Amino acid sequence: MTAPARILVVDDEASLRQMMDVLLRRMGHVVEQASGVREARERLDAATTPFDLVVTDLMMADGTGLEVLDHARAISTETQMLVVTAHGSVETAVDAMRRGAYCYLEKPLSVNEARAQVEKALEKRSLLKDNVSLRIITRGLTPEGGSGSLIGRSTAFQTAMEFVRRAAPNRASVLITGESGTGKELFARAIHTSSDRSSGPFVVVNCGAIPADLVESELFGHEKGSYTGASSKTLGMFRQADTGTLFLDEVGEIPLPLQVKLLRALQERKVRPVGGTMEIPVDTRIVAATNRDLAQMVKDKLFREDLYYRLNVLRLHLPPLRERREDLPALIEHFRSRFAAENGRAFVSFSPEALRLMLAHQWPGNVRELENAVERAVTLAQGARSSATTCRPSSSAPRASPARESCCCRPRGCSSRPRSRTSSAASSGRRSSAPRAYARTRRRTWG
Repeated sequence: MTAPARILVVDDEASLRQMMDVLLRRMGHVVEQASGVREARERLDAATTPFDLVVTDLMMADGTGLEVLDHARAISTETQMLVVTAHGSVETAVDAMRRGAYCYLEKPLSVNEARAQVEKALEKRSLLKDNVSLRIITRGLTPEGGSGSLIGRSTAFQTAMEFVRRAAPNRASVLITGESGTGKELFARAIHTSSDRSSGPFVVVNCGAIPADLVESELFGHEKGSYTGASSKTLGMFRQADTGTLFLDEVGEIPLPLQVKLLRALQERKVRPVGGTMEIPVDTRIVAATNRDLAQMVKDKLFREDLYYRLNVLRLHLPPLRERREDLPALIEHFRSRFAAENGRAFVSFSPEALRLMLAHQWPGNVRELENAVERAVTLAQGARSSATTCRPSSSAPRASPARESCCCRPRGCSSRPRSRTSSAASSGRRSSAPRAYARTRRRTWG
């Protein structure tokens, strides 16, 4: 690996931990130590990004290395595992390899052998990372079924795509926050299509569109005759998404009484259909999204705190379009080209006045509003050029960009306050350079 790897060393013998620590640091890696199974779990859970490698003793006072292995692999299947074992427990070490460990090292440790196996394990880790990046390029940026593509070159956009790459191989729940129209479903789909669950279903549930008394049945299914109108048995969205990903859009709209049942389903990985007596195991990854401030809802007793933390394991905040304005030219060109092709218009361009109008607008509806405006402009264009009249955004009260922390990937517990809707006009300097910025984009598509 070109960059230093993050490695966790787990052993209840301080001398062995220190020996491995010195070896790994001399190899140029970043090392953390854990004195047993419990501390290892705590460090694995506390890590903002998964460890690249875990080196663990097999037999320890408070448990076994198999427990560490299972915990680490549940967080990230990319994390590589080296198991250190005494001669008498080789059979157990082989079992560890069947459960996902890269290899085992026998005591007393050979420094050369340990170094060689660490290098091989990290090489495998690097290959897995490259494969995930390739899946993002080939599938995540043009998700099937989406209304658009993930396109951008801004720092905020690239940070979000880096989050997708790091989150995709994991099973941990993801919470995507941001205003309406910022592309939360597209990013959720990119996480799914870039993961090892991509061959499984991607099931979308709009929690705000389901009547409150039917949410439980929609999520968990129901048995025939369980309530008036239940003429047949249904699986529910959790079971439909088995081996895949369940996207809970507008998760903040789930009724408070049902949140405890959703929490149990996430914790136990089991669901009980309405009217059923048995709990059914499910292998479903959860990606949730909301445009509401869940942290504030927790304070207002409108959202369960324990469910909030269960959903908010990995957090991606998508900034509004007005805060990633450098992506506007590429998005305008993408939508222009797409709608021109769909409408059989060989070529439609925008007048300088139309470009200035679009590049100066604050886009309170974000990418969805921009997409709508470009489609309207291309459809109504007379001849090969679209005027400012057809490009005029439908929203009449653009919002100013408030001062805020510029960050796409927020740590657990971080929240965003509602944004100001104050009107703001673009500076004359920005307007004069808009057509040139767009013209440069016409020669280069960002993605």
